[in-house]
Amino acid sequence: MSALITRRSLVVGASIGAGALLTGCDKIAQNGSARKILFMGEDMNRGLQRALTNRNALAPEFTPAQMSPIFRSNGTRDPGTPGYSAMVANNFADYRLKVGGLVDRPLSITLPQLRQMPSRTQITRHDCVEGWSAIGKWQGPKLGALLQAAQIRDTARYIVFTCADLYRGTPYYESIDLVDAFHPQTILAWALNDRVLDVAHGAPVRLRVERQLGYKHAKYVMAIDAVASLAGIGKGKGGYWEDNVDYDWYAGI
Repeated sequence: MSALITRRSLVVGASIGAGALLTGCDKIAQNGSARKILFMGEDMNRGLQRALTNRNALAPEFTPAQMSPIFRSNGTRDPGTPGYSAMVANNFADYRLKVGGLVDRPLSITLPQLRQMPSRTQITRHDCVEGWSAIGKWQGPKLGALLQAAQIRDTARYIVFTCADLYRGTPYYESIDLVDAFHPQTILAWALNDRVLDVAHGAPVRLRVERQLGYKHAKYVMAIDAVASLAGIGKGKGGYWEDNVDYDWYAGI
């Protein structure tokens, strides 16, 4: 039964019903019928998934033999801003991951420090809203460990990610709630397939929130903030695509 109500099933159904090849996030935004089918019922989807599965239930993990020969990049492939290009040029020596907002101990973490933290390695499938998927091996510390180190406050309800890539002149942003933030497979990945992340795949750090669709997996993460509400984030829906093309905030699969 659970397979019938997953977002992955809705993606496939919407693609067939729309009778169109969806080649990008913006393409879906341009197809009114597909968008209506794909992104309706957000609250129901979140409620059903949370009700029918344990909050710590793991997304499927795979063996090295099942890894995709090519893990394609998607979305922004290089932020190309002066600040980001300068970080690339010096191998991210000046990179600092800021953890703030509703925390008692704000953090500023260098990339070597992040890589020295206890990490989780997982081979999972990335499901894109475009209709493609790929299996890759990710490594990085659990997001929950960083939030605990920052001493997140009881008043926090959501975690917001601000990124280095710009959309319409504004840094890309995304958010998840605390259930997903503390999920054991939600990590800040600095490696893909046993190699340090390259620029196209989100260097130096990208979010992996394995129980949600690919557009929630923010790349080029620069800052993480704990907040009580999404009302003051962008246009209030919690993410760039949610605010601008009506994507669901909850993209559970």
